[in-house]
Amino acid sequence: MSIYIWQWGLIIVSSLILFFISPLAKSTDQFFKATHLKKAPNAFMLTGSLIISWIFAKSITNAANLGLEFGIVGGVAYAGYYLSFAVAGILIYQIRVKGGFTSIHEFLITRFGKGAMALFSVLIAIRLFNEVWSNTIVIGTYFGDQGSTPYYWAILVFTGLTLAYTIKGGLSSSIFTDVIQMGLFAVLLTVILFSIFSSEGFTVSKVATSGVWSFEMGLNLFFAALIQSFSYPFHDPVLTDRAFISSPKVTRKSFLWASLLGAACIILFSIVGVYAQSQGMVGQAAVQVGKGFGIVILLVINFIMITSAASTLDSTFSSFSKLLSVDLKMGEYLSFGRASMVVIAILGTIPVFFDAEILSATTISGTMVIGLTPVFLFWKYKTPKISFYLSVLCGIIFGLVLVFDLFPKSLTFTSGKYADLLWVNIWGISSCILLYFIPYWTKRLKN
Repeated sequence: MSIYIWQWGLIIVSSLILFFISPLAKSTDQFFKATHLKKAPNAFMLTGSLIISWIFAKSITNAANLGLEFGIVGGVAYAGYYLSFAVAGILIYQIRVKGGFTSIHEFLITRFGKGAMALFSVLIAIRLFNEVWSNTIVIGTYFGDQGSTPYYWAILVFTGLTLAYTIKGGLSSSIFTDVIQMGLFAVLLTVILFSIFSSEGFTVSKVATSGVWSFEMGLNLFFAALIQSFSYPFHDPVLTDRAFISSPKVTRKSFLWASLLGAACIILFSIVGVYAQSQGMVGQAAVQVGKGFGIVILLVINFIMITSAASTLDSTFSSFSKLLSVDLKMGEYLSFGRASMVVIAILGTIPVFFDAEILSATTISGTMVIGLTPVFLFWKYKTPKISFYLSVLCGIIFGLVLVFDLFPKSLTFTSGKYADLLWVNIWGISSCILLYFIPYWTKRLKN
């Protein structure tokens, strides 16, 4: 019983501390753009915010579980998604400096019209919706089995407390607390790794040789992650919102560092799963390792999950608020922004009660937006408006093919887990690029 008291204490005390130290947003610039004394976040703050906002509870849970399943190859495979930062940093820098655009929405409206912006907004709203439940259910699993009463109460209390401090300061609260949460993450990860490597017989060489570098044992996921990295970041406003609040050079620098350091954090946390594999553990890797080392390490792992989940959740609330208030211009004032946070918190919690799978929130949504790849990768090309719709709708169709397991096995040329994911993405992104350029080539031929 004492472990649950400590866990509840961690959630309540940490959330209350963040509430009291979070800045109170008194203007729309503070709430939606994170300006403080008219200054934008510097490279250190922005890098830390980017990393911790993407090292979700969902992500590190997946990293540990993939380490358990595939060894260190699993961790490297999942870290492939962090190429997204480098891709976004470079392309958004060009869009801002060479294109003169001040937001993703401005770029889309200018190039493809308001209809394209509306479709894009639906995609990112779905993304934000997924981020709520896929992170909070991780917290719930530390309090009870999925579907149990303690599991549900932990999720509801955690979501409510995080919502409270985010409502107070909006994006200012989110970025301010991100820096603190990033520092805590680094310290707690160090404690966990020290404990693991201090155990008898577990060495760096054992980690290095823990996996097999084959498609069947993790490389399917690795290459799928790399492919999705050319579209995945652009449907995540948690990431793209941070790409327009500092100067272009500071932003590019921060995104490149976040790509490298974020991937390193994921690989390091996957070692928790590698250790679990070496001990013959089954189930959720981080939970089992925590129980194996005793109450202190279990609480440390619990706290690292709370830290990472809170950082993502507050960023999700802030981004949804900005999407409705600023990007879609539904009401750029504080009361509307705060009310919209409450809405996404409630809607995003509903899937918790339907036993959703956390990894699917990444792999499936990542496939459905592969149609964004040519839109941003080839942004300089003056393609017709129809190009956007052909590419994006093609990506959505391939995502549905993956969801309903309709992809022909004859078009899958590797085997093992995630083979379908890889080849749906290969064929899908090829089709999207082709459809994107057909109207462009046709127009040029006519001229």
